[in-house]
Amino acid sequence: MEKYSAFRDPGTGIQPFLTPVPPVGSNALLTNLTLPLRYVVGIIRTLLIFILAALHIVLVEGVCLILQPIPPLHRLIAGILTSITCRSILLFLGLWWIPVEYVTKKRGRNASKPQPWKPKAGDIIVANWSSWIELLWLAFRFNPVFVLPVSEPAPPASSNIDSAAISRTPGRRTGTGSAALSTPTRTPTKRRPIVGFCTTSLLKAITFTGQAPLSTSDVDDSSYSSLEDLRRSVDRPIVIFPECTTTNNRGLLKFADVFKGIKVPVKDFQVFIACFRYDPPTAFSPTATHSIPTQMNPLAHLFTLASSFKPAPLSVRLLSASEGPSSPLFMASEVITADVGDDILAAVCEGLILQLGKFKRLTMGWEDKASFLEFYRQKR
Repeated sequence: MEKYSAFRDPGTGIQPFLTPVPPVGSNALLTNLTLPLRYVVGIIRTLLIFILAALHIVLVEGVCLILQPIPPLHRLIAGILTSITCRSILLFLGLWWIPVEYVTKKRGRNASKPQPWKPKAGDIIVANWSSWIELLWLAFRFNPVFVLPVSEPAPPASSNIDSAAISRTPGRRTGTGSAALSTPTRTPTKRRPIVGFCTTSLLKAITFTGQAPLSTSDVDDSSYSSLEDLRRSVDRPIVIFPECTTTNNRGLLKFADVFKGIKVPVKDFQVFIACFRYDPPTAFSPTATHSIPTQMNPLAHLFTLASSFKPAPLSVRLLSASEGPSSPLFMASEVITADVGDDILAAVCEGLILQLGKFKRLTMGWEDKASFLEFYRQKR
């Protein structure tokens, strides 16, 4: 859409925040004919998913609380129940099979055998973020602790959204034609530091999908803490999405500085790198990416997936544990070559996920997503 062309990445031409749509006119007649059937299927599946979500709340966040005095038993039972409910929800969404591949950076004869993951309490799983589907999959496989980033407050707005700040000059640099006429001119945005994280439940993390990070003006000082304090206090691994918001999976946003002060190779804990890829949508396979939050988020997107015959497939690539940033033999220079600023671990994780998913590197960050959402809501 041309009205959103200001939010096109200047280096790649990608619009990372718009929802992918199938090709125009692809099986349009057959799509309309099957619409009543898909609505019936969608209603039935959605009701079943609501039942599973209610069971999760009652059993995991309710009944299991009586086991908290015995932490190992509580983790075991809660983990089993979470795995059952989350995998069942993925099944009802049409994700019958999700291929998972453990990969190594080296190929050929020198390639080592991939090591499976065994994350422990205080370890960190780093991944790209395109949908709430990743949250369900991660909960199903690892039952981790989900955290939401908290940033410094946004600076006072000095102009309207068309001149809102972003981290670079947007739009294609064609210089001629409609692109030169329709692209709004906006000034560069100052990067906003991430000052901490707050823990959250799986369901709250799902409803937060697509939003820009919270700011310190939105939460109490006691509700968030530093990553190191969180890591030392939890009894499960932690999941962090350094993009801090979702995209449409066409590229990778610039990672925020969420690991400042941590040296590479990481010695005090294990860092695991995951990459999630979604296939482009078709007439009968809507995209599972969720970059634009809606009212009662993400129920509208959930119904879209539940009413489809099969959502666009998801594939997961996990970097072998022996080749991650915590490996004693890991060399950051093999992943990054330019000056990366104060957060070398975030830059390393970004480079590894780019390699795993073969993504295009975007020069945009979560600050641009915040500007996009403000602009999008005004237009709506």
